[in-house]
Order: sequence, then structure tokens, then C-alpha cells
Amino acid sequence: KNGFSKSGKQKYKCRDCGRQFVENPQNQISEEKKEMIDKLLLEKISLRGIGRSLGISFSWIKNYVKNKYREVPQQIEVEKSPTKLIIEVDELWRVEQHTVLCSK
Repeated sequence: KNGFSKSGKQKYKCRDCGRQFVENPQNQISEEKKEMIDKLLLEKISLRGIGRSLGISFSWIKNYVKNKYREVPQQIEVEKSPTKLIIEVDELWRVEQHTVLCSK
């Protein structure tokens, strides 16, 4: 046992790794709030701004965004030709194609 949380629930601490936790947490983020976070991220609202407006901690939102980013396939394709180099990079919400001329 390791004290109580702000909401009055009993906190525990692992003796092996030192991790703190609460059994059966009740303040899970709903799917509606997750959808709202996704929409606000597309509008380029800051993570801290999203947290303040929705009442969610910055660290939770930061971890949520990291997990979302890991789900997106990271892929880079490079094609070489004698006169130009074409690089296509897939980003989180858009795909762009850039052409760079080689000076060979």
C-alpha cells in the first residue's frame, strides 16, 4: 500500500519495480473524447491546449499520440534515374512527392 489518490482510492507500489498503480481505475478516457482528441490534433491544436480544454493530463495525451504514431506505417521509397532523384515520403496525414535534380 502506498497512500491514497486524489479521488480517495487506495494506491499500491510494486516492491520489485517501484511502479505505482490503483486497482480498478474508474477515470478511463471515453471513445468520444478520443475522437475529439483526434479531430483537435488534425486542427494542429497544442497537446497542452487539448489537455486543458478536455480536462485530460498532458502525459496521457502525449502517450496517446505516441501510440497513434506507432500505428502509422513508416515507409520511404527512393527511385534513382540518371537525371533526377525522386523521393516519396508518407507522413501521418498527407503524402507528398518531391523531385530533386542531381548534379552528376
